[in-house]
Amino acid sequence: MDERDVLARRFEVHRGRLIGVAFRLLGSLNDAEDAVQETWIRLDRAGADGVEELAAWLTTVVGRICLDMLRARTTRREVSGDHDLAATAADESSADPAHEAILVDSVGRALLVVLDRLAPAERVAFVLHDMFSVPFDEVAVIVNRTPVAAKKLASRARLRVSGSDMRSIGDIDLASHRRVVESFLAAARGRNIAGLLEVLDPDVIRRADAAALPPGTQLEIHGATTVVEETLLLTRNAMAADIILIDGRVGLAVAPRGRLLLVLTFSIKNGLITEYSVVADAERLRHLDLAIPNSPIRATS
Repeated sequence: MDERDVLARRFEVHRGRLIGVAFRLLGSLNDAEDAVQETWIRLDRAGADGVEELAAWLTTVVGRICLDMLRARTTRREVSGDHDLAATAADESSADPAHEAILVDSVGRALLVVLDRLAPAERVAFVLHDMFSVPFDEVAVIVNRTPVAAKKLASRARLRVSGSDMRSIGDIDLASHRRVVESFLAAARGRNIAGLLEVLDPDVIRRADAAALPPGTQLEIHGATTVVEETLLLTRNAMAADIILIDGRVGLAVAPRGRLLLVLTFSIKNGLITEYSVVADAERLRHLDLAIPNSPIRATS
């Protein structure tokens, strides 16, 4: 076995973790695999001579590659003016849809959606430190900042991810509202008519952007029975949904493969949904403050 084969075997030991890092940074399995492949190419060119800790070296390299990819992605959005690239990307084929689905579930759709709202350096600092325990000294090298500045990037990202920087919304009981929305989501996924009727006010109103509905569907409907009938027809959306904070209120993000497609905002009174809106217009989505209700779980793979 020659030196290159030995190096390749050493790299393969770390591939799974590198995919996990790159996926959380990029939100796309195809892009993550490209970043990891580029990491291998750079290792193959440079060799491991003088590398004291291969895992740290590889994390630094893949982090830099992902940062460059995020910056390029941001530039393309600014040039095109297209704020719906994420939704468009959801239709792209994946090299391994099953693997990507597992990754999306392990990270959480809501977290992927919120991470996509962060500036590139903020996302890198937050993911590497908060999710993979990379020390700020190493994060600083990747984002080309001082350790203190890298720590501030992660802190700012943490506030945005958790919604801690959102304005106060009064005396809304987020815990009870979350239970109602979770019950609605579970019933929609299970096509449970009784469960839906339990959380819907008899006079519930559903409003929606045209982009969220099949052609010819009414933009506003009234009554629990009508809403239930429509919900049963849109089970696919429920399967791709996750709890998220929208402007400080509990809502749902529909994010196939982790890319935001639309959100549902709810008005809840006395434990019942009295009204909800389906927002799919790209410009409206862009102006929503999104966060996750709980702190993200530290990744291990």
